[in-house]
Amino acid sequence: MTARPTPWLPALLLALTASPPLHAEAQRTDPLHSVMWDVMHKTVLNGQPAVFDERVKVTLPQQVEDGQRVPVSIDARALGKVEEIVLFADYNPLPLALRFEPRRLQPALSVAMRVNQATPIRAAARDAQGVWHVGGQLVDAPGGGCALPTPTRASTDWANLLGKMYGRLWREGDSGRIRLRVMHPMDTGLVGNTPKFHLSELRLSDEQGQPLARLSLDAPLAENPLFTFQQSGTDAGPIRVEAQDSDGNAFHGRLVALP
Repeated sequence: MTARPTPWLPALLLALTASPPLHAEAQRTDPLHSVMWDVMHKTVLNGQPAVFDERVKVTLPQQVEDGQRVPVSIDARALGKVEEIVLFADYNPLPLALRFEPRRLQPALSVAMRVNQATPIRAAARDAQGVWHVGGQLVDAPGGGCALPTPTRASTDWANLLGKMYGRLWREGDSGRIRLRVMHPMDTGLVGNTPKFHLSELRLSDEQGQPLARLSLDAPLAENPLFTFQQSGTDAGPIRVEAQDSDGNAFHGRLVALP
């Protein structure tokens, strides 16, 4: 009797050879073992393809005493071209802190955010093929960081400082560094009698108005957020900054390089 080839075998072999191999440092099982990962994948990443990848580096303290200001650094430059980065905390009542489209900046960012309890803090970077590469770390934090009144609200002149911008550019060899602070209380809406009120958008462009980067921001960022960006060597001039908050207030600034 002559054996006949299994009809589905060629199709299976074709599917296996057509699927791109995962990076050696990428995996599909959550290394932080969070019961909220599936929810985050669905709500923050819209259920799109995602892998856990050590090339997306998230640096933060293992333990903090102040849940209102947790410094987080994200570096996804090892991925190459990155279309978008999102920053979120699994166990926050408001998980998503920001969306960052690097465009002409490098896919790296530092900022501080609030956490409401011990939680994984994650960054996900979307590549040109639409796959999210996810990195993260656990932070041990006291409860209530998202639901405590901010010191800014206790100041009698906070309204006069609203939207003020401070920052500079530094050249570092073939690249540059941008630091920018925007004064804003970043109210989460979880404090009694204080509605949600936060920066909602930040745009950076060159002197000719050509976009450098765009960020969508949300209330889990720390008050008066301080951003650090990495600039490529091809962009050396002053930078225009435009921001808007959830009440429709618009703010403008200009950053110049140190001599």
